[in-house]
Amino acid sequence: MKWETVRTYCAQRPGATEELPFGPDVLVFKVGGKMFALLNFQQPAGLSLKCDPLRAQVLRATYAAIAPGYHLNKQHWNTLMLDGSLAAELIYELVNHSYDLVVAKLPKAVRATLQQHDEL
Repeated sequence: MKWETVRTYCAQRPGATEELPFGPDVLVFKVGGKMFALLNFQQPAGLSLKCDPLRAQVLRATYAAIAPGYHLNKQHWNTLMLDGSLAAELIYELVNHSYDLVVAKLPKAVRATLQQHDEL
């Protein structure tokens, strides 16, 4: 999967914003001011996503292209290499999982705003 496709998908999550706080090579996606994805443009491109710790371990053991989060809390973050070896459906599902984990921790009022945005 190309990084451009991943960027578009992440940006389409309700309430998602894009920032470049770590320089021009890493695009950070946030919801409610909290990170849910980091997209590294350097080749091969990498996508770091938040993940349930037990599931993160299973994914790392199953897929060679999934490793502990690069420069992140390795218990809660995975980095996916966008080298074409991972199915698009898996990448989309993991983006959604990361987004949902972050949204679940946001204040109730912020979550309600996101739900209203999603219904439009």
